[in-house]
Amino acid sequence: MGHADSPARRSRRGGAAGPAAQTRVAEPGPAPETRRRRLRLPDPRRVRAPRDLPRYKNASRATRRRRRRRRRRLRVLLPRPVLPRRAEPPPQRGHAGRLRRRRGLSSLAEAVKMPAWTKEGLLSLLKRCSGGEHLRQIHAAVVTGGLSHKNSLLTQLLLALAAGGNMAYARRLFDGMHKPRAFLWSSLLRGYAKNSLNAEAAALFSQMRRRGPPPDEFTFPFFLRAAAAAAPAAHALLLRLAVPLNRVLATELAAAYARTDRARAAELVLPAAARDRVAWNALIAAYARSGRPDRALRLLRAMPVPPDAATMASALSACAALGLLRLGRTLHVTIAGSGLGSLALHNALLNMYAKCGSLAEARRLFDEMPARNVVSWSAMVAGCALNGDPGGALALAGSMKARGVEPNGVTHLAVLSACAHAGLVSLGRGYFRARIPRPGVEHYAGLVDLLARAGLVEEAYAVAASMAVAPDAAVWGALLAACVAYRRTAIGRAAADRALLLAPDCPSYRVLLSNLYSAAGRWREAESWRKKMRRSGLRKTAGFCAVEAAEGAVEVFYGGDWSHARAAEIRAKLEEVMALARAAGYSPSAEALHDVEGEEREVAAAAHCEKIALAFALLGGEVGEEVRLVKNLRTCPDCHAFARAVSLALGVDLVVRDKSRFHRFSRGSCSCADFW
Repeated sequence: MGHADSPARRSRRGGAAGPAAQTRVAEPGPAPETRRRRLRLPDPRRVRAPRDLPRYKNASRATRRRRRRRRRRLRVLLPRPVLPRRAEPPPQRGHAGRLRRRRGLSSLAEAVKMPAWTKEGLLSLLKRCSGGEHLRQIHAAVVTGGLSHKNSLLTQLLLALAAGGNMAYARRLFDGMHKPRAFLWSSLLRGYAKNSLNAEAAALFSQMRRRGPPPDEFTFPFFLRAAAAAAPAAHALLLRLAVPLNRVLATELAAAYARTDRARAAELVLPAAARDRVAWNALIAAYARSGRPDRALRLLRAMPVPPDAATMASALSACAALGLLRLGRTLHVTIAGSGLGSLALHNALLNMYAKCGSLAEARRLFDEMPARNVVSWSAMVAGCALNGDPGGALALAGSMKARGVEPNGVTHLAVLSACAHAGLVSLGRGYFRARIPRPGVEHYAGLVDLLARAGLVEEAYAVAASMAVAPDAAVWGALLAACVAYRRTAIGRAAADRALLLAPDCPSYRVLLSNLYSAAGRWREAESWRKKMRRSGLRKTAGFCAVEAAEGAVEVFYGGDWSHARAAEIRAKLEEVMALARAAGYSPSAEALHDVEGEEREVAAAAHCEKIALAFALLGGEVGEEVRLVKNLRTCPDCHAFARAVSLALGVDLVVRDKSRFHRFSRGSCSCADFW
């Protein structure tokens, strides 16, 4: 019995000591698979994204390899969960509710707070953008969303800023980019060219040549559009960089040559056989806007493809510049028959009729227009001012407000010009003070011209000296021209000094200063200034006079130019007309011909372009109901007196348009009442 097992020993061996122990042994144990510890998968919402796992610079290669395997395993086991969308808040009432329910970009300030902006989403917002504040918010979303490296997105943002005219913000955006590509430089250059910031465009192109990538075929067209005077240098750079001369670049280069009066170079760059309709339109528009409307109309006649709306607009601008009323009416009939009518073409027709002296036709077209904008109203106001109708100009400017159209700077300038050429000083001064809230330098120039033309030279000088903005050369030039007319040498010399300081390369102010000394009898000083101008290589603008021939062509005559095919007939007719004018009381003026006497004075006065054009118009078969002449400069007193005498001696009506207004001569009197 001594070696019998005791309960304690049986307990140590694992046996049962009693009924309880037997029961515990008899129970079946847990299944083997349930004994194993369960794998706890983490909550997907609390696991960091694989790209957010910590990385250490000093980890070994094996450690980095192990972490990469772990990240790949996590991507398979734990995909990013799709969270349920937040429920939309209930609709609100009042102003906040209206803002929330508004479609478009009204809730953009809330949208940019969301961190999930993509490139495609921001591009779609840019297409629907409507203002500069929205563009700033989109730029903030680009920066906070980490999309600043997307050049295509930044390019679209630059183009949107440039289209809205916000070039200062666009330049700040461009300066913050890291090594922008050539396309971004071209995009900013395009914005400068589109907003007529030519100096900024030239500076940006120079900076690109120094610090940026080489310009390509997308850069040069915008640079040539902004800096046409640099066309030869740009052409040489094109050849040096071996930039391919595609059709767009060739068109812009030829148009730049045309704008700087280099017709032969434009023909060599883009011959007629290689031009499409876009190229023809570009060249016609370039000649029409650069002071060579005769060449524009010559190209229009040689154009082998049918004209479109852009062609007609440029052709009407050329007709307006040359005063070709008959050709303008023909173009009007062509436009009406081809169905090219648009608001832009209606405005061009309105401008053509007004500048050709047919104010009645312009007013009838204005009244029949189905839609009008501020350009239409401004063209009609300017037409009334040009044709010597200040009352009509003021009435139209007053009715613009009633029709819901806000007058712009062009409208205000036309009203001031109408008052200046009619001598309505008090009316123009009151309009300037009451109707122009923020006058620009051009409006101050109009006010100075208004006062100076009326003989208030001291008041005009005081206005120019105390302007709210810095006066430019045009302000002092208007004052100088009035000082020449009223022989105010002291103030005129002061105005000339300021004008030459601001525009030293402008020959017109040197000519006016020489005329000022001539009017005061100081011949030596007048000749000294003309010699200085010749030594400096500056030449004054050549005066020309245009007349419309019977067959619809235009004839342009320059002073002293007898190279016309019918020069002998023109000279004989001019001698005949001069004799009739002398019999009617005309004698050549001595103001500009102080060193010429007797018959030599008459010969020199007969060389004026206006007299040569008038003699051509009076040749057999050239006279209709009235004779129409267009001069690019201000009519001189001698030609004005000659036209008045011819209308009295021959009994014909003469319509002469100079730089600033129309002169209608009939029976020895002029519509300007000798005040111009």
